[in-house]
This record gives sequence, structure tokens and C-alpha cells, in this order.
Amino acid sequence: MAVKGYTAASVDEICSAAGMTKGAFFHYFDSKEELARALAERVYASAKKTFTAAPCRTLSDPLERVFGYVDLLIEMSRDPAAAKGCILGTFSQELADTHPGIRSVCAACFKDWAADLEKDLRAAKAQYAPKATWTAHGLAEHLIAVLEGAIILAKAKQDRKPIEDGLLHFKTYLRSLMERSV
Repeated sequence: MAVKGYTAASVDEICSAAGMTKGAFFHYFDSKEELARALAERVYASAKKTFTAAPCRTLSDPLERVFGYVDLLIEMSRDPAAAKGCILGTFSQELADTHPGIRSVCAACFKDWAADLEKDLRAAKAQYAPKATWTAHGLAEHLIAVLEGAIILAKAKQDRKPIEDGLLHFKTYLRSLMERSV
């Protein structure tokens, strides 16, 4: 599903890639949609675990934590597996209008991701830009949009460079937001 998308990946192909029978597949999942929901949740939980354990999370300065988080995303984008993209973004683009169950799982994951980022952005805003009119929530969602959009460009160009470029531009933007309000 990460390579071909949800629609193009058949249950037979999924079973073949996993080395399991179709009977075994249906023992664990009632449908391909149930597998997709579980996959989205599992991929997000794994990413969240990586982000939670990242060394940048221990930094005392909230702005440095955010910059470290973006640097982690840049480092992760250099992994060849990143060329497959983000399953949440892929599913959201492909299935939002046709599979509300999968869409709602993706929406919940994006919401949780933004809430996690928002904590450090709110603390950084309080310290560096207390009078700014932007919101930490809006900026958290903007970072996710930058990353997901950059992943789309990277897929289209068959080059991971747009991901790094987009994230570096976000860091510059964030720095300017904090400096302007000091």
C-alpha cells in the first residue's frame, strides 16, 4: 500500500508480500480497509515513538527542541525508505472522499501529531514571541503541511531533496517569526 497505494494493492499482493495465505489474512483482518486503518495507526505509533525518544526532546529551550525536531525530519528524509512517502498522507489523498473510516484514522493521527508539536511551539512562542498573532496550533499544522507537501513533490520528482529544502525553509520561516516578535 505504501508503494502502490490502497486501491492498487490487492489482498492477494499484500498476502504474497507478507508471505501469508489469504485465509490467514482474513483471520486477522475482516477487510483490506481494516488492515489500512491498522497500518496507519501502527505507522503513526512507530513514528511517534521515534519522535518522543529523539535527543532533541531533552533540550531545555523549546525553540531548540522544535529546530531539533525539524532536523530529525530532515535526517529521516535522507533514508531511502522515505521515497515511499508517508502512509497517512498517501491514504488521506487517495481515500478521504471514499473511505471515511481510513480518513478518520488519518485525521486523528494528524491531530495528535499537531498537538504534540504544538506544545513546544506554544512554549517557544511564550518565550520568544509572546505578542505574535500566529497560533502554535496553526504553525504545527503548517509544519505537517510543509512536510506532506514536500513528500508529494519528492515523489513527483523522484528526488528526496524537496523534503529537505521544504523543512529548511520552514526553519528559516520559524526563526523569522520568533525574531520579528522579540
